[in-house]
Amino acid sequence: MKKFAFFLLAISMLAAGCNEKEQKPTLPKPKVTVEVTKTDIKTIDLTLSVFSSGNELESWGIVYCETADKEKGKEKAAEGKPSHEGCLMTMTGLEPDTDYYIWGWTEGPECGRVWTADYTTARTKEEVNKTPLKLTGTVIGSRYSVDYNNGNSQSTTVNTKENVFDGNYDTFFASYDRSRTWVGLDLGEKHVITKVGWSPRKTQGGRVELAVIEGANKADFSDALPVFMIKNAATEGVMHYGNVDCSRGFRYVRYVSPHDVRCNLAELEFHGYKSEGDDSKLYQLTNLPTVVVNIANGEEVIEKEKNLISNVYIISENGTELLATSGTEIRGRGNASWNFEKKPYRLKFDEKQSPLGAPASAKKWTLISNHGDKTLMRNILAFEVSRRVGQPYTPFCHPVDLIINGEYRGCYQLCDQVEAASGRVPAKDGYLIEIDAYAWDEEVMFASKTGIPVTIKHPDEDDITDEQKKFIEDYFNKFEAAALASNYTDANSGYRKYLDLDSFLRNFIIGEFCANTDAFWSVYMYKDAADGKLYTGPTWDNDLSFDNDYRTHPITTADYLCAVNGSFAGGQLKDIVLRIVKQDPQAKARLIELWDAALNDGNLKNIGSYMEETADLLDESQELNFKRWRILDQWVHMNFQALGSYEAELGTVRNHINTRLQTLDQLIRQE
Repeated sequence: MKKFAFFLLAISMLAAGCNEKEQKPTLPKPKVTVEVTKTDIKTIDLTLSVFSSGNELESWGIVYCETADKEKGKEKAAEGKPSHEGCLMTMTGLEPDTDYYIWGWTEGPECGRVWTADYTTARTKEEVNKTPLKLTGTVIGSRYSVDYNNGNSQSTTVNTKENVFDGNYDTFFASYDRSRTWVGLDLGEKHVITKVGWSPRKTQGGRVELAVIEGANKADFSDALPVFMIKNAATEGVMHYGNVDCSRGFRYVRYVSPHDVRCNLAELEFHGYKSEGDDSKLYQLTNLPTVVVNIANGEEVIEKEKNLISNVYIISENGTELLATSGTEIRGRGNASWNFEKKPYRLKFDEKQSPLGAPASAKKWTLISNHGDKTLMRNILAFEVSRRVGQPYTPFCHPVDLIINGEYRGCYQLCDQVEAASGRVPAKDGYLIEIDAYAWDEEVMFASKTGIPVTIKHPDEDDITDEQKKFIEDYFNKFEAAALASNYTDANSGYRKYLDLDSFLRNFIIGEFCANTDAFWSVYMYKDAADGKLYTGPTWDNDLSFDNDYRTHPITTADYLCAVNGSFAGGQLKDIVLRIVKQDPQAKARLIELWDAALNDGNLKNIGSYMEETADLLDESQELNFKRWRILDQWVHMNFQALGSYEAELGTVRNHINTRLQTLDQLIRQE
């Protein structure tokens, strides 16, 4: 049975009959507690116990009723011995959700009755059982601690995980391992967690920042979900508390240490009540959806080509929507980005999914890290430019917060995998290729007659036949030859016989407006079996765009960026591109038409407003990201300089958008 105390509602009143001159101080008020003894659908019985620490008390009693009028109440005689032993009484037939006034009185030899007034609301047994308590259980966590007094040696006797539950701020748990460490409780059965408390090791207040607190119902935490995140440093020597808004019940709860800090936690508390709970409300780290990846056996992704099995959960809509998957493969991805500290990943679900409202239902998805893009939005902006320019297919992309094995990894983007499939690149029955400077590292590739490196993405390496490989290689070479021929503008025998001009020009506009120096370092093209032409797109890999490349900063050229200092995969690709956009009169005229349509029908001229909306959307998440990855004052990858703040990084994008619209308009319209 659960006990709860009631707040005092009225002041004491001294009855007549005491000698004014000999009146003694007011006697202590009884302490009233209530326990539920019986519950049914309509009524509830309450047992009250009354205690007093007062001296010379001869008797006491209790009056209760639904009004503040004591005379209408039902007086009960005290039971038990006077003075300090207390008494018990039961109130029967109370209506749930009804306020009841409770008076306790005491009598002394030289003073009349001293009344106290309290009230309680009768509640159902289920409600009472939800009264949060400080929880206890079996201590679990990382096995080894570190003995600082013995050469930082491995230990099971000093600085152990049990210390965080001993109520002593002077003791602490310091893990032997610097990262992937944790401590928690096995509660024995499921509880809904309502509050968590923590206190850092003395002098180590910053080491709790970004710690994630999780709940699970499997001992290996393979089904773990976050219930709270400690987002700031804390003062040592005191408990800090955070309310938990998560309705699922968990048997196992734990504190997952931030990266590289050995835990260094002094005290830890969990509060809650016994319950199976439900999934009506789960916890998101920020306003962005939270992606949780629990890899089997707590393994870490350290190879691009090795698939690890995981359970993946995506929490969205302020914790009211949950996508739960099992048997999901996770691996690394990317080229240059794979070498960054903040790794990009690829997910492959066991069954097709449409996370976060994505148009495609598919198994493969990417988690883009954007480590070299300190705005965390350049890919998002480039995709929006693509939509406004009117490309037939633009990859789906949504910013998220990522947790892997209980450890916060930062702000990512959950995106389509670029593949030929329904809802994605419309070439399921045809071919998907990539002009790719890294093609030489791929298994299924070819080099054109002039040396342009091309990777065949679809059909994939396991399905493609020799005949298919030869067909697409021959077709690309025909396009290349036609584009470099003297009669390349001829409508029947020139490059337009093989190339869809509109998609090519749209892709050109996207690359030039965004100033993507990788626009022709990596170019996707596709060919549907029912269509005799190569289509260009989708746009991809825009982390160097919007003036984020020291090789092109500041972008003030009097010519197209790709003509002056853009990067090309190889061969004569540059010659082909510039021939089309600068020398073919029909292509130039169509370029102006598509540009005008993008500015007006697509509202590209107001892309700056979309940028500001995206900055607001990312604000809470970016703050956490740069606590995890403290790089705002560091040069990363191709940055032209370290600007020192997120706002300064946004300023670069703002300036680029404002100036590039005007510059590109002049370039496109020039004779």
